[in-house]
Amino acid sequence: MSRARAEINLAAIASNLKFIKSKSKSQVLAVVKADAYGHGLVAVAKAAESAGADWLGTALLEEAISLRNGGISKPIIAWLTPPGEDFKTAINLDIDLSISSIELLIEIAASGKAVNKVPRVHIELDTGMNRGGFGDELDTLIPEIASQVKSASIKVIGIWSHFARADEPGSSMNQTQLSRFNSAVEQLKNAGVSSEYLHVANSAASLTNQDAHKNIIRWGIGLYGLSPDVNNLGSSTELGLKPAMKLISKLQLVKAVKAGQSVGYGSTATTKVDTKLGVVTMGYADGIPRNASNLAGVFVAGQRAALIGRVSMDQFVVDLGANSLAKTGDEVIVFGDGSGGEYTIDEWAKACGTINYEIVTRIGTRVPRIYPRE
Repeated sequence: MSRARAEINLAAIASNLKFIKSKSKSQVLAVVKADAYGHGLVAVAKAAESAGADWLGTALLEEAISLRNGGISKPIIAWLTPPGEDFKTAINLDIDLSISSIELLIEIAASGKAVNKVPRVHIELDTGMNRGGFGDELDTLIPEIASQVKSASIKVIGIWSHFARADEPGSSMNQTQLSRFNSAVEQLKNAGVSSEYLHVANSAASLTNQDAHKNIIRWGIGLYGLSPDVNNLGSSTELGLKPAMKLISKLQLVKAVKAGQSVGYGSTATTKVDTKLGVVTMGYADGIPRNASNLAGVFVAGQRAALIGRVSMDQFVVDLGANSLAKTGDEVIVFGDGSGGEYTIDEWAKACGTINYEIVTRIGTRVPRIYPRE
């Protein structure tokens, strides 16, 4: 094997897709942005499509184009498309586009006229996150939106928004946002802008808020078997999800070290007893967070070995223990689903003071994605 690889369990992807479909009557949009959260764009999209995904969603237009060119036939939406993107190609490939400003609306409508095809759009509403979407200015912009619809310059397929605190089911902001969304949808409808589809539920809301399901739910982090929030919603196991990524590396070197020896840049760690250290052939250039603490590590020779010292660009060091049977060249599991005793993605996230989303999406291009057949 190479010095590192990410094994992606496509059967787990399919299982997680079928899981959420069993929990909702809504259509399911499989979110495959950010290279399918680091799992591999086209391979994951095809697995999700085969498992029953009704839609595929990306942030970037180039990813949506790659999906269509890669053989995906289900509806695709790209929602982070600033002015100047290749909207003509998107329209010709029947890729739905998100509208979050009048400038974007006008440009997409003009692109449709240029290729003699009506663009399929989803109107994004800002219901309180103050990120993307039409917010308080919607009142004054509705006439322009309605005019574009009436002239058949665009076809409104969907209206959508995004929760800020769906992973906190008890937050009153969730109901506030949902009420604002419902009101804006009604306001648009009264102006002649109706939509076949409404979607506001992300993974957390898909699991906890039936009122938010509308007729599409967006299944993001859950598709990859990870909890939207371990503390508030429970772990993957508790939710019934199957983590799909296992990160594997190798020991470049195993060496015996005496007590009191410093390890790594800055000498930030010191061996407390005589021990063996293992050098793992991955570093922050591969996506291993530089600020990872000794709450994370690897699984090797039947036991856990905690990280010691700072993560370097291409390598990091683990404390194997004096009695470890690990040898130079052995494979190590950096993280997996935990079923074999290895560290989980959530444990790595905790060790880095971050969230599981970041741990998987930051695994870099130097690490090949492998799709073993089970």
